[in-house]
Amino acid sequence: MAINEIWLDFEKPIAVIKKQIDELQKLQETQGVDTTDEIKSLEVKMRLLQEDIYSNLSPWQRIKLARHPNRPYTLDYVNCIFEDFQELHGDRRYADDPAIICGPAKLNNLPVMIIGHQKGRDTKENIIRNFGMPHPEGYRKALRMMKMAEKFKMPIICFIDTPGAYPGIGAEERGQAEAIAYNLQEMESLEVPSIGVVIGEGGSGGALGIGVCDAILMLENAYYSVITPEGAAAILWRDATKAPEAAEALKITAANLKELGVIDEIIKEPWGGAHQNLQGTATNIKNSIEDYLSKLINLPTEALIRQRYEKYRKIGSFIE
Repeated sequence: MAINEIWLDFEKPIAVIKKQIDELQKLQETQGVDTTDEIKSLEVKMRLLQEDIYSNLSPWQRIKLARHPNRPYTLDYVNCIFEDFQELHGDRRYADDPAIICGPAKLNNLPVMIIGHQKGRDTKENIIRNFGMPHPEGYRKALRMMKMAEKFKMPIICFIDTPGAYPGIGAEERGQAEAIAYNLQEMESLEVPSIGVVIGEGGSGGALGIGVCDAILMLENAYYSVITPEGAAAILWRDATKAPEAAEALKITAANLKELGVIDEIIKEPWGGAHQNLQGTATNIKNSIEDYLSKLINLPTEALIRQRYEKYRKIGSFIE
């Protein structure tokens, strides 16, 4: 379990048993009382309860897990999956944006370019990183790194985790919409493979600004949506408390999006979410990235671009 245990409302029954186990273990350590059988019995009960709860999560419960304060962020996965990551800064036009981190790294000795949203772990860092909501300079920095990756024939790995692009006046004055739109255009024609991994929140254009990739992978407790459930509820019902109903209607979970053809693969998380086992989740992500890279890396450039174009043309298609 991550440091500073935080239990969500639907996890409270598990927390009760976990507390009982901890108390029995402490009794055994401090007073020498043999509580082995009781602990084993409670552990079995807890595993069964975990299986029941986490196998039947509602969309709103998955969104709560996607936003969990202890959930791993981009840099957590980068440190587990890649070697020799070197962060690069600045868009060469205005400033650096800490809400997006970029830089070259190695994946099993293969040079790759990392681009990802980065949230803060505490209030101070969240202020610095603007709660993972990029300004236009963040998207321009990302594009600079994509072009660098294209020049040196490096595959691009994007980690998506943002509530959305920052909608402040300054961001709009500096061309927020234009920066995102330009990235969509340029990513569509990149001559190197790209893989996007939705690790937490996939918020609208803020996510798409680094999300037009050859393959989109998604952790099972992440979400990817044109709007937050709270925003949709406020528009549809003028009542943000109806967010759980909106989450159901929006079809924004990994299972929904796989069925609709928006994403290519769902990556499994440990019981309780990625924050319960960072290394295990990182290993699952790494395996999926390696699998898709092996399929993409040897494709001729024309075939790669054509396949990417056809992939996004199919999304949203329907038959009358």
